[in-house]
Formats: sequence, C-alpha cells, structure tokens
Amino acid sequence: MKPALFPALVLLLLALPAAAPLWAQPLVTAPPLLTLEQLPRPSGPPPDRALVVPSQVLRWRDEAKALEHGVNGVPRDPAAAAALYCRASRYGDAESQYSLAWMLSHDRGIARNDAEAAHLFAAAAEQGIAQAERMLAAMGGTPMGEPPPCLRPPEADVLPPKPVMAAQKPGAKGQALARSQDWPAMPPPAQAPAAIVDFVQQVAPEYRLAPALVLAVMATESNFDPAALSPKNAQGLMQLMPDTARRFKVSRLTDPTQNIRGGMAYLRWLLAYFEGDVALALAGYNAGERAVERYRGVPPYAETRAYVRRILTAVHGQRNHPFDAAVTPPSPVLDFWRPVAPRRP
Repeated sequence: MKPALFPALVLLLLALPAAAPLWAQPLVTAPPLLTLEQLPRPSGPPPDRALVVPSQVLRWRDEAKALEHGVNGVPRDPAAAAALYCRASRYGDAESQYSLAWMLSHDRGIARNDAEAAHLFAAAAEQGIAQAERMLAAMGGTPMGEPPPCLRPPEADVLPPKPVMAAQKPGAKGQALARSQDWPAMPPPAQAPAAIVDFVQQVAPEYRLAPALVLAVMATESNFDPAALSPKNAQGLMQLMPDTARRFKVSRLTDPTQNIRGGMAYLRWLLAYFEGDVALALAGYNAGERAVERYRGVPPYAETRAYVRRILTAVHGQRNHPFDAAVTPPSPVLDFWRPVAPRRP
C-alpha cells in the first residue's frame, strides 16, 4: 500500500458507524411452526337453502383442490380448501369426501380428527373409491358415532312434518287411495309400454300406491326393460336385489309380474317405514333404509341424490304419499330429525 493512501483509509474507517459485535446483533429467525393444537379446525358447512346443482358442487371441488395444493396461482389455504370440500361432500361428491378425510387423518394443514375422517372415508368407499375403503380398513372399519356436519343432509332437503293419520276402517287395506290424499293425475312416461301402464294402474291400489310413483321408479330403475341387470345384480323392471326379492316373497325375478309386485311391496314398506316421506322412501329404495337412517336423510351419495331428484321431478315434486301404518312400525329414529306438525285445536 502506498504511504499516501494510508492516512485517507484510516480517516474513512473512523467516519463509518461502529458495527455491533456479532454476539450483540439480532438473530434472523424463521416464523414459528404451528403445533398440532394450533392448526385450524374447519367449521361446519354454511346453510344451503336454495337448490344446488351438480355443476356448483364440481366448482367447489375444483376450487378446494387449488386451495389445498396452491396451484394455478392460488395461494395455499388448507382451511378454505377443507370448507369447500365439506360443502361438496354433503352433496355426495365422493372425491371431496376422500380428500377431506385425507386432510383430517394426516394433519394436512388442518387439525386432525380421525372420527370425522372415518365417516368421510366410509361415504367415499360406499360410492366405489377403493382407496377410501383401504383407508377405512386401516382405521379400524365401521365409523363410530354420528356422521359429521359435512355428511348431513343440506338444509334444502326440507322434510315434511309428521303426518296426522286418520283411523282406518277394517278391510280398507286393499282399497284405492282416499280421495283427500290422491295425487293429482299425471300422464305415464312416454316410453312406458301400454301393457305395463295398464297393469300398474290396476295393481298399484292394492298396495296403496299412486301408479305415477310406481311408473316413475320403474322408468328410472330399468327404463321398462324386463331383462335389465345392473352391475350389482339388481334385476328386472323394478331392479330388485336378490335379498330384497326373498324379503318380499319374489321367487322369480325374471317374471315381470312378480318383479313389479315385489317392487311395489318394497315401496309400500318404505313409505310406511318413513311415514309417507317420498324422498326418504326413494332414497331407501336406492341405497337401503339403513343408509337413510345413518345419515338422517337422503345419503350423501351422488347417485342416490340424483335418483331422488329425478323421480321427484317426474311426480311433480310430491313429497307426501299415503301409507299403510299396519305394514310396519316407523323408523325408530325418524322423530329425532323431522319436525312434528302442530296439533290442531
């Protein structure tokens, strides 16, 4: 170093502010990690009192995926993702049920809840998702306790109040429906063969059933094909399962007459079991009465919800149907989740 530069360098160093020693400098730390107890807990779904169409459910699922993984320019927000998965789950979206169950069982940005996860895995497994079935088996099998809010029926599934039953006269079981309770006249489905329509119109009153309801179920189940066979082995015009056929004394499922009578007998039983609630009876016909009881309404299965909606549309939205209380006692859980009609003065 040249001697002339040394005094200038000394003066420059003296002019700089004194630096604090390393031990006195503040440490730069990473933001604290959340403990399991501090992870957000998703709240229940907001009330949905208006009709929610399937396309809306798919949008909720797609938005939830983006929020869960932080893709497509969307900031990652597990709690918001869980809330949207929850809304889609109660409308029967199996993928959303599985995704939310996975988040709940693996601390994926939300607080762990194995009980709710088991119910969600079960609902997804019942709709055919094999991974959900394996996860449920790993968690011990059958879920315990009540289903979580994300699997309870939406508020739009308004249950009619408990009907006030009038006393029935002896021998009235085989008579036609009482005039005061008759459904409005409805044309049969356009594709229904005339012979089947005539048979149903003659026989349905024996089972205290409106012919329009029987024909709507048959149209949805088999489209009036007596040889229809489902992947689950449901057979015939009314798509009876072998166990259901035996339960209602159907010896030949391929016999159209026996098949229709067996389906009518099951519908009559379901209407008595759910005290005339058409939506619950239809859900029971499609998914089984135990699933209806477990979920306190139409189960969160996309197929079942679409099935009920389609038939209700075909019968012009009729939600109440006369029923024969002598067929079977009502479901023991019905009064816990359906409003009771006020007594008349």
